[in-house]
Amino acid sequence: MLYRKFGKTNEMVSILGFGCMRLPLLPGCDAARIDVPLATKLVRYAIDEGVNYIDTAYPYHGTGMGSAGQSEPAVGRILRDGYRGKVKLATKLPSWLIKSRRDMDKFLNEQLERLETDHIDFYLVHALNKGLWENVKKVGVIDFLDRAIKDGRIKYAGFSYHDKGENFNRIVDDYDWSFCQIQYNYLDEGFQAGRSGLEYAAKKGLGITVMEPLRGGKLAANLPKTVQAIFDRALPKRTPAEWALSWIWNHAQTSTLLSGMNTMEQVTQNIDAANHATENSFTANDLTVIETVKDIFKKRVKIGCTSCAYCMPCPQGVNIPGCFDYYNNFQMFGVEENYHRFLKPQQRASACTQCGSCLDLCPQSLAIPDLMRDVKDVFEVPRFLV
Repeated sequence: MLYRKFGKTNEMVSILGFGCMRLPLLPGCDAARIDVPLATKLVRYAIDEGVNYIDTAYPYHGTGMGSAGQSEPAVGRILRDGYRGKVKLATKLPSWLIKSRRDMDKFLNEQLERLETDHIDFYLVHALNKGLWENVKKVGVIDFLDRAIKDGRIKYAGFSYHDKGENFNRIVDDYDWSFCQIQYNYLDEGFQAGRSGLEYAAKKGLGITVMEPLRGGKLAANLPKTVQAIFDRALPKRTPAEWALSWIWNHAQTSTLLSGMNTMEQVTQNIDAANHATENSFTANDLTVIETVKDIFKKRVKIGCTSCAYCMPCPQGVNIPGCFDYYNNFQMFGVEENYHRFLKPQQRASACTQCGSCLDLCPQSLAIPDLMRDVKDVFEVPRFLV
């Protein structure tokens, strides 16, 4: 496994991190029911192969962003038997739930218990945008981070970012951060922090963790035939996932990327890719391959949803990420048989009341109510009704 220095922390982290947002589920269960034995097998195998960055968060594998999910307790169990000492553990303060200075200590102490540890190596203020940053700063987050570092509950402070590019640099400059986490992949160079944010954070000495390197898996499987044909003809031979991951590792500014692996095949393939990845190794031909693929994707994908589920739960019960996923699949492949098969009537776009409660929650700033009309127009017409 290859490692890179994590910014000014001087810690060495594996270039492949294990993102525990999408751990495997028990068959037939919802996102709260993690298959802990299988997840343990996958994560421990990755650690044994050299992965030393494990990422989770307070709401992952839960019923929405307002309550604790099951990812942190599952990770705590996975890291028993000496595995905690082999890794750098990252989790996140739920910034949208913070109303007072006291809340911050409450959440951190609860997370330490849930993760069965006495400290967090890399603690992020989660999902920052301009408004959330101003709020947590007003109620004392800088004092909280300083004190938590001093008393040893956290080792390094960072933040994850979900907002327009112009607000990123200000947050970087507002505190002596050790690292940050941004969305970055070959389709999102100009999205949110983007390439300019990546370069600015690196210039400031921050370690940089990349999330959504495969855009919620959309860059790894079931690609349009025209895209797959480009990769099939390209040399050297790489899988679509390896092309996407290697493109990120090609950037010297990135420290590690998070992959939400939930099968052993994904784990072994990603580890193999990481074992052969180096910075600044892409040739001019490699970059041309990626640019060609980008052009094809951008013409086909209509909604830039990454299925992060920050918009959930919908007050009306609409499965917002599910609706968008089926819509994008239809736009890409021209056929979709599962919208009515797997979405109950209350989960479909027609159940949207245009209340707008999802708008401030979407990290991608999608106009969700308007897009729901588009989904309804495509699927909930006679030719699709069953």
